[in-house]
Amino acid sequence: MSFHARWEGLWQALGKPLPAGLLGALLAAYGEPQRHYHTLQHLAECFAHLDEAQAPAGQAREVELALWFHDAVYDVHVRDNERRSADWALRDLGAAGLPPGLCERVAFLVMSTAHDAPAASPDAQLLTDIDLAILGAPRARFAEYERQIRAEYAHVLAALFAGKRREVLQGFLERDRIYQTAHFATRYEQAARANLAQAIALPG
Repeated sequence: MSFHARWEGLWQALGKPLPAGLLGALLAAYGEPQRHYHTLQHLAECFAHLDEAQAPAGQAREVELALWFHDAVYDVHVRDNERRSADWALRDLGAAGLPPGLCERVAFLVMSTAHDAPAASPDAQLLTDIDLAILGAPRARFAEYERQIRAEYAHVLAALFAGKRREVLQGFLERDRIYQTAHFATRYEQAARANLAQAIALPG
């Protein structure tokens, strides 16, 4: 399904007219030149995982809105990308006529993709599992992902990047569970742990 068709179907399901210019702004954001992983490729993979998970319709709509916005702002030089992305969602979804409660829930979901605490709701668990599904990708795709992340941090010295990257990956590996939903745990937990262990073991 194309991004345009998906966007139109989502707003039809929400019972609202298409917000003028919002899709173009989001697609442009994911196409920014400094991005190598946090791109339309990642967004398309997220939607594929959402469809695979077969979430209930009501849950899927809010999670899908959050997916559209979860990396809408991405700048490796700052630490508040999730907050900026959530603020964008809150502002533009409200302007498009969606109820305040729904907008706030979507913004909350976007914030959960900071992955700095266990997800606090079933929707957040689904969203964060989708965002982390790349960790359990086939080896070739996981290796590509690692190269893409390195490209986004090309300005960081190799030795410093290698150390920080190992810390991040080790943090996921040390969790009791990487994935919080049964669907993703069953399909990706084992592969994710193998990918992470291999990446950590690679020489810097």
